[in-house]
Amino acid sequence: MAFDIKMIQSVYDRLGKNVEKTRLLLGKPLTLTEKILYNHLADNNPIAPYQRGISYVDFNPDRVAMQDATAQMALLQFMHAGKNSAAVPSTVHADHLIQAKTGANNDLSTAKNTNQEVYDFLSSVCNKYGIGFWKPGAGIIHQVVLENYAFPGGMMIGTDSHTVNAGGLGMIAIGVGGADAVDVMAGMPWELKFPKLIGIKLTGKLNGWTAPKDIILKVAGILTVKGGTGCVVEYFGEGAQSLSCTGKGTICNMGAEIGATTSTFGYDESMERYLKATGRDDVANAANKVKSHLTADTEVYENPEKYFDQVIEIDLNTLEPHINGPFTPDRATPISKIREEAEKNGWPLKVEVGLIGSCTNSSYEDISRAASVAKQAADKKLVSKAEFSITPGSEQVRYTIERDGFIETFHQIGGKVFANACGPCIGMWAREGAEKQEKNTIVHSFNRNFAKRADGNPNTHAFVASPEIVTALTIAGDLGFNPITDTLTNSEGKAVKLDPPSGDELPKNGFAVEDNGFQAPANDGSNIQVIVNPTSDRLQLLAPFESWDGKNITGAKLLIKALGKCTTDHISMAGPWLKYRGHLDNISNNLLIGAINAFNKETNKVKSQLSGKYGEVPAVQREYKKAGIPTVVIGDHNYGEGSSREHAAMEPRHLGVKAVLVKSFARIHETNLKKQGMLALTFANESDYNKIQEDDTFNFINLTEFKPDKSLKIEVKHNNGLTDIIEANHTYNEQQIGWFKAGSALNLIKKQNI
Repeated sequence: MAFDIKMIQSVYDRLGKNVEKTRLLLGKPLTLTEKILYNHLADNNPIAPYQRGISYVDFNPDRVAMQDATAQMALLQFMHAGKNSAAVPSTVHADHLIQAKTGANNDLSTAKNTNQEVYDFLSSVCNKYGIGFWKPGAGIIHQVVLENYAFPGGMMIGTDSHTVNAGGLGMIAIGVGGADAVDVMAGMPWELKFPKLIGIKLTGKLNGWTAPKDIILKVAGILTVKGGTGCVVEYFGEGAQSLSCTGKGTICNMGAEIGATTSTFGYDESMERYLKATGRDDVANAANKVKSHLTADTEVYENPEKYFDQVIEIDLNTLEPHINGPFTPDRATPISKIREEAEKNGWPLKVEVGLIGSCTNSSYEDISRAASVAKQAADKKLVSKAEFSITPGSEQVRYTIERDGFIETFHQIGGKVFANACGPCIGMWAREGAEKQEKNTIVHSFNRNFAKRADGNPNTHAFVASPEIVTALTIAGDLGFNPITDTLTNSEGKAVKLDPPSGDELPKNGFAVEDNGFQAPANDGSNIQVIVNPTSDRLQLLAPFESWDGKNITGAKLLIKALGKCTTDHISMAGPWLKYRGHLDNISNNLLIGAINAFNKETNKVKSQLSGKYGEVPAVQREYKKAGIPTVVIGDHNYGEGSSREHAAMEPRHLGVKAVLVKSFARIHETNLKKQGMLALTFANESDYNKIQEDDTFNFINLTEFKPDKSLKIEVKHNNGLTDIIEANHTYNEQQIGWFKAGSALNLIKKQNI
């Protein structure tokens, strides 16, 4: 029996009627994306088609999912929304605060002790407001959602950029900031610019060493980290139908790495099999009744160029395993070329550690295929040359793979099983020796490989590959090893070759679990008290941000001009800083400490125009705040790519930054800045980025005339007495300008609920 089956049935009950209405409105056959989006409009009777990439549209998502690191701030905000319970089905998943160090049992026990205050807060606030709570050890949010909540044709938002994983079950699932989640939980519509559509046609069928992971690694190489920005990617074709449901989830998961709003697949037999295997026959039966509406119209896939803004075709028959990296997930290299590339670029060929699992690749199929490689190694007397770790995606997967002997197989080649949590994927990894900052190579089946992300070492070259390729490279201890063509020498001195991996899509004996870690909320939470210790360094009740005074911002100083890639990891680091995700003032001490200062090419070292001295970014910004001086942050392309963490927007807001002016934004971060009442602006002329100097002062000329589609003029006064007038564009509509004027979107919600 599925969670929220009545809600799912209501989505399907209106689907057919809305599909017919939308066909008439648009006057054409529909993509799957259009069917789902138009079925979730807040305004059920639009008078004209929405324009892709232009129209801002209000939607009513079916559910909300939050992971513990982002849920803290989201729920602290929701407590101010004036609601007795969440308006839509919502869940919180305790997966981010468990550090991988010695092994699952010890690490989980340590996390429960260390984070008890946070877990108690999340448990109680969920209990009070009707929100499901998945306790520490239950699993990673996206795997748990796929196993329990995702359903074909649904729409959900989640406070994690990899919420998009649920596209593997035919959803439109979108990563957002916590303020967006608060809107939906408060019963408000959720706003999104109507996306453009990228169609990816998959022909042929995967074979040999190639896995679903290689499809998205290939796509990332084609589209780059920003090529999917503002787009939904819809996969189709015979190749798509040949993939498992969890394989589809892997592809959708890493769609976040191309900046896509989300990715999805049409409903097919693999999804039906997965729903039934995970105890949701009722959802499968309901979906089967409307399955013609849970994929695109036939004409769309027959002539995709007519219906998508961009079409990419990939032949799975000829697709080669890929290894992406280092330092960016879109640097794609076929495995046959990786040794050549490594030698040319000076990448260390010796693999120190291999890591499989995470939210991206921790399905039963992933683990079984990796285990088949590990078993071969043991049987052929190969000794693993690198450290090896496994991170199961959920307690259900972990319990099942232990029952089926896979964990013991991994132990035979020295594998260590970490807790069912994010762990090394998000920097929660106590890697021995990382503090030495030695140049080294690791390979993993995670999704991101930015510098310092996994272990905090800027010299760790992290490469992304499928679990089976990671396992093979770990055994070989050599990044350049190609299991398709190369042999290895075993303990007896014999040359042996690994056979292609094999595995089961779903467990032959079914999934099993003793305790899945779910806590249902109280039926009536009105008498439940949520207590936050006022002296806590982990949790802090929020005070509303001040509203705009209606005047031009003048005398603003430059805080930092960030050079090159500046992700949310650079703006608000994870790793050890995760402990402060519920305390805005404390976590603000990591503001922009990873960003590279364009003037000295250093991190966390900027000039204070008050003292003339260089200091750490948060400390300098606190000086400006204390003096009542506004500041501006300047950035490069795709500013704020990566995780959805709204802390990267709340921290500068809290410390007094007024505007972020960049060449271009990543979607989620731009929205997060708007939600928190900040100015998110882009250079009308990108070359003006070069005009910004270290001692600049900024005066806004026409902010008092802030309107949609009207650029802002900024006077930039240089220390040499010269002045430039810079034009800054924005994408604010009337509602978003209202957020700015009120001081934040939450401030508006509070007014409306009084």
